[in-house]
Amino acid sequence: MGGAIRAPSRASRSAREAPLTIGAESPNPLAPTAASTPSSGSSSSPRPLTRKPILVWVLVAFVIPTLFIVLSHKKLEPNPAVLTLTGELPARLIAAIFVMLGTWVVARMENRPLADYGMPPEKAFGARFWEGVVWGFAMLSAVVLIIRLTGHFDIVSVALTSPGEILKYAVGWAIAFWAVAINEEFLFRGYLLFLYSRRMNFWWGALILSALFGAAHLNNPNENVFGILQVVVVGMIFCLTIRRTGTLWLAVGFHAAWDWAQTFFYGTADSGMMGQGHLLNSSSEGPKWITGGGAGPEGSIIAFAVLLLFALLVHLRFPNALYLDAKEQKAQQQAQTAQPT
Repeated sequence: MGGAIRAPSRASRSAREAPLTIGAESPNPLAPTAASTPSSGSSSSPRPLTRKPILVWVLVAFVIPTLFIVLSHKKLEPNPAVLTLTGELPARLIAAIFVMLGTWVVARMENRPLADYGMPPEKAFGARFWEGVVWGFAMLSAVVLIIRLTGHFDIVSVALTSPGEILKYAVGWAIAFWAVAINEEFLFRGYLLFLYSRRMNFWWGALILSALFGAAHLNNPNENVFGILQVVVVGMIFCLTIRRTGTLWLAVGFHAAWDWAQTFFYGTADSGMMGQGHLLNSSSEGPKWITGGGAGPEGSIIAFAVLLLFALLVHLRFPNALYLDAKEQKAQQQAQTAQPT
């Protein structure tokens, strides 16, 4: 599922200048913690970054679940253009479990809390996650509404009428897309973003990972240029949310709700694939650059505009950067040291 949005110069200010949010945000993940201060002893200090944890993470978080999905995909999903709960739910949960396991393992190897990677577990279903859920559903609904106002989208009927069926598919797809969001956010904006932020400018790392995020969607059936561009754009926007909130939970909530709204609620294609068991029957016709074509609403240029609007809202709501790269963190520490006591 933004453009190269650069953080303003205020990003180098102290993370203690809290953004306009409800409740305290996570501290900057690159900031020294109590465990890394000299007074706490070297035995509890984060270990230097080495190649071994990176290789372990790639193996556990990516290689093992990818092999499982490739080997079992034909059995779970005979038709690759159609998503089913019986195929998607087990595959996505396994992928999510392995990426969480891989990240936990490297956190232990590097002697770091998971908050250092932007994923404090105690906030997994906290305020930022649910805020992301609301924004994700609202933004996708805005895209659909605008396409409807152009006369190129229509809701034909209600596909599910049984309360039991509605509950089954609503909850099932919610879990499946939560797992999709966990897998993709942990892969592209979790541990890897932490590594890039230690070695280069935050936004260069974000751009590289967002390009890889887009490339990962190239094989989706019926995908189009606008759809792939939108994936890259949303990758950058999700990096912006992490940059400003200090965690990836808002991105996880947005990602899950956006996909859920497309596949289950509105019954449209999601990255070129239709899902079985959707609430509404909908149809679209007209220029692909407006409707998204086979890619679904997210392949529309309207989705691109709506996502840029969301990026502006994030910028205004969270004006200060909490997730700094290593160079910015060093400058911040020097500025704090130079301040008179």
